[in-house]
Amino acid sequence: MTKADLVAKIAADAGLTRVNAENAVNSLVSVVTDALAAGDKITLVGFGTFEVAKRAEREGRNPRTGEALKIAPSKVVKFRVGSKLKGAVA
Repeated sequence: MTKADLVAKIAADAGLTRVNAENAVNSLVSVVTDALAAGDKITLVGFGTFEVAKRAEREGRNPRTGEALKIAPSKVVKFRVGSKLKGAVA
């Protein structure tokens, strides 16, 4: 499903215009992005939880040469599935 498909489905389900549905989707993406960038955790009960996790510096290997190299520490977004979503997919 693409963003356009999602907007169309939300517009139909909620009785909104496509413009209003697209504004809602864009707002959701923006709010989630800003909250995660600020280090907040977002929990949508039954759907899941978005949170930022830190990855420590670690040693990796260049696949071409086999040479050892250091991979810098980083932050990654993690998503844990909620019970309702898990049950709907299973």
